[in-house]
Amino acid sequence: MSIFTGAAVALITPMHEDGSINYEEMERIVNDQINHGTDAIVICGTTGEASTMTHEEHIETIKACVEMTKKRVPVIAGSGSNCTDTAIFLSREAQKAGADGLLVVSPYYNKATQKGLKQHFTAVAGSVDIPIILYNIQGRTGVNIQPKTIAELAKEVDNIVAVKEASGDLSQIATLMAMTQGDLDVYSGNDDQIVPITALGGKGVISVLSHVAPQDTHDIVAKMMAGDVKGSSELQLKYIPVIHALFSEVNPIPVKAAMNMLGYNVGSLRMPLTEMEDENKAILRQAMIDAGIKVVK
Repeated sequence: MSIFTGAAVALITPMHEDGSINYEEMERIVNDQINHGTDAIVICGTTGEASTMTHEEHIETIKACVEMTKKRVPVIAGSGSNCTDTAIFLSREAQKAGADGLLVVSPYYNKATQKGLKQHFTAVAGSVDIPIILYNIQGRTGVNIQPKTIAELAKEVDNIVAVKEASGDLSQIATLMAMTQGDLDVYSGNDDQIVPITALGGKGVISVLSHVAPQDTHDIVAKMMAGDVKGSSELQLKYIPVIHALFSEVNPIPVKAAMNMLGYNVGSLRMPLTEMEDENKAILRQAMIDAGIKVVK
């Protein structure tokens, strides 16, 4: 059974001016997302700046999100690391905190072999009893999880049930789906590829766009699932300029700027990330306005 079908928001982590986590604003965003169609919350992922959190902050943020969500939608916790022991620790703690599933990125910097990736993911999965979504994003990790490796993991490890595919390689994704024949859920990790991936049989998207257009991001998937290819494609294409602007600088720099433009108080970013360049910010603001998104500042 799928952890979710539709659009999951890869949630940002709002910060106070001193860099501490703003849980009050996080709860406001979680409620707004759920009230506007978001199908799941992914907490402490790339967009959530988990790489700059202490272990204590990481675990506390997962706990807080679970409490805020109140079982209205699934909570999927990022618990990956380039150290297998750390990934096991974070995964166990996320399960204790009440997460419904885990998002486990491939080990970064180490650049493990495919054999090493299999052993890493098998060890992490074996440490918990909740479902796991593998996260393939070579642009950040330096390693591509090959379709054969993912297919073998899905067959051999019961709680590896899905993959977030952010390789951008539709041929590779199609190959994976042919290998797994529906036995593995595939989620788009790129907002500009929701339609093609769901058309191949994908279950939805883990999305940055959902922050600024939660209902429409949900609807891109829902329309495709209902057979309304034209309606889904029209929405996908409508938001291409916004998506490009949201990734004009490294994520989550633009989406935090966008949320502040919408009137949320999400603060700044933790170093080494910096504020969005004014030129790019102006393009992002105009793209949102053109898409009918209400910008208040």
